[in-house]
Amino acid sequence: MKNTATLRDYQHVRLLAIRSLFEIVEQSSEGTVIVDRDARIVWMNERYARRYGLDEANQAIGQDVEKVIPSSLLRQVVETGEPILLDMLDTPGGPLVVMRLPVHDDDGEVIGAIGFALFDQLKNLAPLVTRFMQIQEELASTRSLLQARQAKYSFAHFIGNSAASLEVKRRARRSAASESPVLLLGETGTGKELLAHAIHSASPRAHRPFVSVNCAAIPESLLEAEFFGTAPGAFTGADRKGRPGKLQIAQGGTLFLDEIGDMPLALQSKLLRVLQEKEFEAVGSNEVRRSDIRLIAATSLDLEQAIQVGTFRADLYYRLNVLPIQLPPLRERLDDLPALCETILDEIPGHHELDAEAVALLASHAWPGNVRELRNVLERTALLSDEPRLGAAALRSAIGRLVPLPQQRPATSTPQVAVGNFHAAREAFERELIRQALAEHSGNVQQAAARLGLGRSTLYKKMVALGLSS
Repeated sequence: MKNTATLRDYQHVRLLAIRSLFEIVEQSSEGTVIVDRDARIVWMNERYARRYGLDEANQAIGQDVEKVIPSSLLRQVVETGEPILLDMLDTPGGPLVVMRLPVHDDDGEVIGAIGFALFDQLKNLAPLVTRFMQIQEELASTRSLLQARQAKYSFAHFIGNSAASLEVKRRARRSAASESPVLLLGETGTGKELLAHAIHSASPRAHRPFVSVNCAAIPESLLEAEFFGTAPGAFTGADRKGRPGKLQIAQGGTLFLDEIGDMPLALQSKLLRVLQEKEFEAVGSNEVRRSDIRLIAATSLDLEQAIQVGTFRADLYYRLNVLPIQLPPLRERLDDLPALCETILDEIPGHHELDAEAVALLASHAWPGNVRELRNVLERTALLSDEPRLGAAALRSAIGRLVPLPQQRPATSTPQVAVGNFHAAREAFERELIRQALAEHSGNVQQAAARLGLGRSTLYKKMVALGLSS
């Protein structure tokens, strides 16, 4: 009965709880001190007193708290009435984690403050500090990885003001705003990878990863694992924790597949599923993962010819060939040579420049290696030259065997046309023109119509009249 009455006395229970809490904290802490409304010490436990060089705690009674604890903030707590829940306090015996609380009377007025030194040397906080440091390291690693996966180039790095270069940049900028796959076609060294970086950096995914995979540089046996990742212990020698693939790393960003024409047929079918179903499975796993990537592919091979010989899937080609961009070889945009040379030489130490004969020599070479070959020739010439001005002789030595430009077929002033029925000749001409346009765009009527400068419905009518199909 007496215990029941005590429990009903809520004020008494509250006081007991406060006293119990104080005793628990005081006994487990490294030190406790209490001050009055003038920040004078009214009580200090013996452990705290010894830490500050006192023989006994009574020596601190009545003194300003700062005289005993020089860096104390208990006066601030008394003046503001605001607690300082966690703080670091330097003491003669090393740093402490401290907590400072205001003390109120029954009317809510601040009449003092109490400070607890919770942990000595942060020993009891070691698990928390360790976990915090781990999180910080993981965050720094993630930031570093993301920074390493950012696009390195923009459209400003694609040098050239020729008509062919401007058309490439125009189509690339249009494609940057789209989510459709982009297929970059062109000879080796024409700047396909640079353009892929530029498209990503101008797209809404620019703040997400840009991940590149060279399908020709990775052994066929490892390409699938590199692409899709592996489940834990998927095969002998596999990482026991599993390994994320490029699809997972590129999540939310852009995946660039260079030399996609060299991708094995078995992997081509799996890539097609990723593009169509937006999902994939890691090697050795039954878990289906969602895929959110924008795909840019590039190749120097003739994919239509690869389809004919059976080394490339036609359905994957049609899926990739939504936004094709043909990068012209350097020999077809020689007007860009001066700007390209100036940009490349600016990146080479020595402040080199070309004389007129050197520029003329460069314009007579067919550049089978394109811009990559041009960079190598200029860099080699600059490194071997003692003069800042580079001449034709030094360039000829660096180029080696000159490859002449292909001869242009001279245009006759009057085309030789067999005389015959005018309407039949026009019909044959239109049929062949439309057939070629459809072939160039893989049967896409809308793209063929745009290429011919016709409306889609107009082209459909002409195709019906001429007996053509897509």
